[in-house]
Amino acid sequence: MATSTDATQPPAPHVADSHGLIRVHGARENNLKDVSIELPKRRLTVFTGVSGSGKSSLVFDTIAAESQRLINETYSAFVQGFMPALARPEVDVLDGLTTAITVDQQRMGGDPRSTVGTATDANAMLRILFSRLGRPHLGSPKAFSFNVASISGAGAVTVQRAGQAVKERRSFSITGGMCPRCEGRGTVSDIDLTQLYDDSKSLSEGALTVPGYKAGGWNHRLYSESGLYDPDKPISKFTEKELRDFLHHEPTRMKIAGINMTYEGLIPRIQKSMLAKEREAMQPHIREFVDRAVTFTTCPDCAGTRLNEGARSSKIGGTSIADACAMQISDLAAWVRGLDEPSVAPLLAKLGQTLDSFVEIGLGYLALDRPAGTLSGGEAQRVKMIRHLGSSLTDVTYVFDEPTAGLHPHDIQRMNELLLRLRDKGNTVLVVEHKPELIAIADHVVDLGPGAGTAGGTVCFEGTLDGLRTSGTLTGRHLDDRAAVKKTVRRPTGTLQVRGASANNLRDVDVDIPLGVLTVVTGVAGSGKSSLVHGSIPAGAGVVSVDQTPIRGSRRSNPATYTGLLDPIRKAFAQANGVKPALFSANSEGACPTCNGAGVVYTDLAMMAGVATTCEECEGKRFEASVLEYHLGGRDISEVLAMPVSEAEEFFGAGEARTPAAHRVLTRLSDVGLGYLTLGQPLTTLSGGERQRLKLATHMGDKGGVYVLDEPTSGLHLADVEQLLGLLDRLVDSGKSVIVVEHHQAVMAHADWIIDLGPGAGHDGGRIVFEGTPTDLITARSTLTGEHLAAYVGDDGKN
Repeated sequence: MATSTDATQPPAPHVADSHGLIRVHGARENNLKDVSIELPKRRLTVFTGVSGSGKSSLVFDTIAAESQRLINETYSAFVQGFMPALARPEVDVLDGLTTAITVDQQRMGGDPRSTVGTATDANAMLRILFSRLGRPHLGSPKAFSFNVASISGAGAVTVQRAGQAVKERRSFSITGGMCPRCEGRGTVSDIDLTQLYDDSKSLSEGALTVPGYKAGGWNHRLYSESGLYDPDKPISKFTEKELRDFLHHEPTRMKIAGINMTYEGLIPRIQKSMLAKEREAMQPHIREFVDRAVTFTTCPDCAGTRLNEGARSSKIGGTSIADACAMQISDLAAWVRGLDEPSVAPLLAKLGQTLDSFVEIGLGYLALDRPAGTLSGGEAQRVKMIRHLGSSLTDVTYVFDEPTAGLHPHDIQRMNELLLRLRDKGNTVLVVEHKPELIAIADHVVDLGPGAGTAGGTVCFEGTLDGLRTSGTLTGRHLDDRAAVKKTVRRPTGTLQVRGASANNLRDVDVDIPLGVLTVVTGVAGSGKSSLVHGSIPAGAGVVSVDQTPIRGSRRSNPATYTGLLDPIRKAFAQANGVKPALFSANSEGACPTCNGAGVVYTDLAMMAGVATTCEECEGKRFEASVLEYHLGGRDISEVLAMPVSEAEEFFGAGEARTPAAHRVLTRLSDVGLGYLTLGQPLTTLSGGERQRLKLATHMGDKGGVYVLDEPTSGLHLADVEQLLGLLDRLVDSGKSVIVVEHHQAVMAHADWIIDLGPGAGHDGGRIVFEGTPTDLITARSTLTGEHLAAYVGDDGKN
C-alpha cells in the first residue's frame, strides 16, 4: 500500500519555481512607514490610495528604482560612469525582483526637433525606406533627416607615412535633409525689438526689459560693461555699428569685472537661452515674455515640413517623406501595407508593426510630425508603451503610472486588454491607478493610506477586489461611488462665441460656450477637445488657463516658493523684527553658509550613488543660526516652513502673526485638498496629483472671469473628486465661468452644460456631436459619451 501511495503523489515542485513573489520588507522611502508586503509575480497588481499616500514611493521609488540600480551594477565601472548614479532606496530587504520597465507619465522632451516619429523610431525606419526606394535617389538616410544639415568642406591634411609627414588634399560632403531657413524646426521667429528694450533710455537707466536682465545682474553687466558702446547713451542714439554690436555681435571672449565671459549680441543670446526651448517647457514668466516679443510663423521655405527641397522631391509612388509624416498614422499604416517591395520586406514588416501598435493603443489619430512636447501626459505614456507591445521578453516587471490618464471611458477597455495581454505573456504588471474600471481587472489590490503625506505611508488593505469593497478603507468605501445628475442646472449669463475653429483636426466648428455655468467639453481621446478649448478661446484678458504642463522645480522649490506665499511671510517676519526680508530666504542672505541653504550636504562619489547628509551646522533647518533668533507669533522661519498648510492657515489668520496676503494663498491650498502638505516640502517629492492641484491653487488667485481647466481629476482619488466638484461649484457660484476638458463621468454628471466632440478621433473627429444638459445626453444616448454616462449613473434606458 505504501508503495502505491508514493506512486500517486505529484512530483515535488522544482526549487526554481518557488520564487513566485516580490518581497518588500521595511520600505521607508519618502513617507512610507516601514512597509512590508509580498506581491505575486506574473499577475496584475493595482496600487490604490489617495494622492500622496505613498503609491509612487513604493512602486517607482522602491521596487522599480532598486531593479534599475541592480541592473546598472552589472556593468563595468567605466560604463557606469556614463550612467545616472542611483541611490539604494530606503528599504531593509527587496527579494525576488525582476527586470523592471517603467512607463511613466513624464512629458516627452520639450526639444522643438523631437516629434512623435523621432521618439518612436518610426522616422528612422521611414528614412531608410526612402533612401532605398525614393526617386530620385538622394543618398543615405541622413538626406531625409531634418536634424542633419548639408555641409561640405575641403582642405589639406597632414598624415604620417613611413615616418614622414605628407600633406594631402581631402574633401568631404554630407547631404542632410534639414531646411536651412528654419534649421529643422518648421517655424521661423521674428523678434519685436520694442519688447527687448526701451530705446529712449540708456543701459545704465535700465533700458533692457527682458526677464532676468535687471540692472546690476550679470546678464545686464555683460552689455553695460562690454566697452563696445557707451552705457550712458540712449539706445536710440547708437550708431549703426554700436547697434549691430549690441544686437548681433558674434560670440567673443572678454573680461568683465575681472571674470572671463562670452559676449554675444542680445538677439542670438535670447534665441539660444529662451527660444531654443519648446514653448510648453518654458517657465510662466518667460513664456509670457516670448508670447509678447516673438511671433512664430510657419517657415515659408519648407511650409512647416522641416525638410529641404531635395528631401521633399524624392518620392515613393508620388508620396514624399514629408507627406508620409503628415498623414494620420492609421492612414500611413495602410500606405505602408500597400508597398510590395521584396528588397526591403523586413523593414516594411517592422515599420508596419510599429504603426499598427499606434492604432491598437488608440493613437492612430496622431501624425509622425506632431511635436513630442505637445502630447498630453496620457498620450506620452501610451507612445512609450508602443515599443513594449510586440516585445518577446517575458518575466519582466512592467510598472505603469495611471495608464488611463487622458482616456475616455470607451478607450479604457482597450487599455485594460493591453495590460492583461502583457500579464498573460508571463510578465508582472504593477499599476498605480484611481479609475474603478481598471481596478476591476486586478488580480491583486494594494491600498495605501489611510491619508496623504504624513497621514499615509501604510498598507491599509491587500487582497482581491471583493475584499477591498468590504474592507472599510477610504478606497473601498468610494469604489462604487456614482455622482448623480443634477435635478436643476444653472442658467447661462451669456455666451462665448467660437466661429470657424479649425486648429488641428477641427472642421470649421461653430459653437456657443455658455458663461456663468460649469461647462464640460468631452469626447474620445483625439477628438479635438484641447484644440477647441485651448486653440479657440483666447488666453488673454479674463481667461485663466490651467493646462497639464508639469510643474518644474528643483529640490530648493517648495509649495511656499511656487505659490508666492513666501513673499508675504518674509515681509511679515522682516516687519516684526525690523530687518531685511532677504534674511528669511534660504536661497539668499539668510542661507546657512555650510550647505548654502539646501539643508543637506551632497557628496559626489562618481559612478556610485551620491550621499546626502544632513547639514551639521543648521541641522537641516537651512537658515543661519542668527536668522532663527527672529520670531513671528512665537515661531521662527524654519518652524513656519515645517507647518502643514492647515496649521499655517490658522496661524496666519489671526493673532500677532495675522497676514491676510499669506492667509488667502493658504485658503486656496486648503480648498484644493492640500491641507496636509508642509510649506517647505521640496516640489521634487510631490506626486503628480499634488502638483496639479498646487498649480490649480496658484491660478485661482489670478484675476479672471473664465477658468479653463484641462482634466483636473487626473491623479485624484475617488474621494477627492467629490471635493473637486465642490470647488468647481464654489468658483461658478462666485460669478466665474468654468470650462473643463474632462473624461471623468462624475464631472460630466455634475455639469450644467456638455459639449461632446467626435464621433471618433483624428480625421474621424473634430465635430460637435452633442450640445446640451447631462440629462439630455443620457436620454439621447446618441454618442459614445452618452452611452457611458448612462451606464455610469445607472440609467438602463427605461426611464
